[in-house]
Amino acid sequence: MTTPVEVLDIPTRPSAWARFKDTHLFHSFTRDKVAMVSFGLFVLYALAALFAPLIAPYNPYDPASIDIMNSELPPIWQEGADPAFLLGTDAQGRDMLSTMLYGTRISLMIGICAVMLQMFLGVLIGLSAGYFGGRVDSFLMRMADIQLSFSTMMVAIVVLAVFQAAFGAELYADLAIFMLILVIGIAEWPQYARTVRASVLAEKHKEYVDAARVMGFGSGRIMWRHILPNTLSPLLVISTVQVANAIISEASLSFLGLGMPVSQPSLGSLISSGFEYIFSGAWWITVLPGIVLVVLVLVMNLLGDWLRDVLNPKLYKG
Repeated sequence: MTTPVEVLDIPTRPSAWARFKDTHLFHSFTRDKVAMVSFGLFVLYALAALFAPLIAPYNPYDPASIDIMNSELPPIWQEGADPAFLLGTDAQGRDMLSTMLYGTRISLMIGICAVMLQMFLGVLIGLSAGYFGGRVDSFLMRMADIQLSFSTMMVAIVVLAVFQAAFGAELYADLAIFMLILVIGIAEWPQYARTVRASVLAEKHKEYVDAARVMGFGSGRIMWRHILPNTLSPLLVISTVQVANAIISEASLSFLGLGMPVSQPSLGSLISSGFEYIFSGAWWITVLPGIVLVVLVLVMNLLGDWLRDVLNPKLYKG
């Protein structure tokens, strides 16, 4: 006579979302209204930038959809407005809503890509300096000191102005987005390098690193697989603030005529293109992109402040 097979009640592992909901990060986020509003606005910006070709009423890059006769039309709430252009038009007759959506897309792309380049260079140099120490550390940190002695704007203005003068405005217009990412990214890597180096100096003498050495792991695996994951918290905070700084740098360079061309507007180039019309009554060409830029930078800085407080137990007050 066979006995019934007992079924073992094996607990199922909770999902990644369930584990995340139990973390201190999620708990503090749901209790901080400023962080929730800031994150919601950032998601709104990101979605608007990502789906700009679908949301925008017109394509500001298509000359066929632009009529110079529609130039400097006011927003819909002012007298003389055209219902087809909710936020008015710029001096070239482009719909302001469409140009701001595309401009936000370019500004965010430059900011995020420049920060990714900063992080890659900073992490690589900071890990090497902190782990190997000695002459390697001294050489790399002196490079960082030299880089920090020059402001980002000064380096960017010199490099972009020389490139534009040497290769012409037409080639520069084609490569402007890549040049901005490259210049802003290279100019700001010491922020990451110094932070990563300090974290590596604190981590490399701990037991888990000694255990990895005893097991015969190479320096590259120890640095990237064991030490680096324990330095990610400060990098996340820096990245949030640095995206805002990169967007401001791009907007400043575009305002000076060294950023994105007028044919491919970013928020900075939109502000620059309308600055000469602000006193003639067409204030919306500069003011509206300016408001969008200010809110975007404010949201990024507020998220960075919140992350700094949450990920640092000494600062977080609950």
